[in-house]
Amino acid sequence: MNELFYSKIILFGEYSMIFDNTALMVPFRHFKAEWKMNPALDQPGEMASNKSICKFRQYLSSDGELSSLFDFQRFDADLDQGLFLDSDVPSGYGLGSSGTLTAAVFKRYAKRAVDDLMELKRILGRMESCFHGSSSGIDPLQCYLNQPFRIDKDGVVLLSEDFMPTDIHVFLADTGIKSNTKPLVQYFKRKREDRDYLASFQTDYVPCVGACIDRLLAGEKEAFFASLRKLAKGQLKFLRPMVTDNSIDLFLEEPGFNFGVKISGSGGGGYVLGFTDDVERTKAFMEGYDLVWV
Repeated sequence: MNELFYSKIILFGEYSMIFDNTALMVPFRHFKAEWKMNPALDQPGEMASNKSICKFRQYLSSDGELSSLFDFQRFDADLDQGLFLDSDVPSGYGLGSSGTLTAAVFKRYAKRAVDDLMELKRILGRMESCFHGSSSGIDPLQCYLNQPFRIDKDGVVLLSEDFMPTDIHVFLADTGIKSNTKPLVQYFKRKREDRDYLASFQTDYVPCVGACIDRLLAGEKEAFFASLRKLAKGQLKFLRPMVTDNSIDLFLEEPGFNFGVKISGSGGGGYVLGFTDDVERTKAFMEGYDLVWV
């Protein structure tokens, strides 16, 4: 039972992916989860995990499509033996705490493999909707594949581990606030019903996401940071509830070197995601923030 499921980072595309636009994902192996069993379930975390998995199992069996995909006999036997997911992936931080569980359940209990990655994403999204009310499936797909990839409406393109330019460094800055994905997704869905908002989002914001990804993958550093700064302003305009009040200055300030931040995951708390080409100046500029380098 020692297979590891790692956390994930959406470098770009958190909300634009809802329109089948491009997104860029990487595994984040700083945090991980793995199946364990303890019939006694004598630790609070073990008991809580087991109960959460039991609820997830009930959700899967009550869904007409999903109920035919899993070996519930084996699932129930493992739950009776004290199955739990030993995870240090922080909840509410946009790093895939529900994605790791979804991927782990599919990998262990699905009765058949799904080779078509877009179909797998759809199934995993239907599963993860148990936790968020709605899911694109991209988070658990990353946790399942454990490999960087770019995705759009045409499919998934797997990337090498070293696809990032060596002079662009990625970090996470802790806002100290837990995020709740579900109300943020619901907020965005409501905003999409506004025709003016939707048209502006698709014509002004979505291209910024694509430009960031294209320029990062091409190694065009200066153009990348210019696109990133434009994206940060777009997030303040279109996704303001997703930017915490205590991090808004990071979205507005230009410290005089290549630096930029954006929301991570659904936003609204958790980590802010940042990029820089100068680690030491960034550490000085971000003094007071708890930083994790990717």
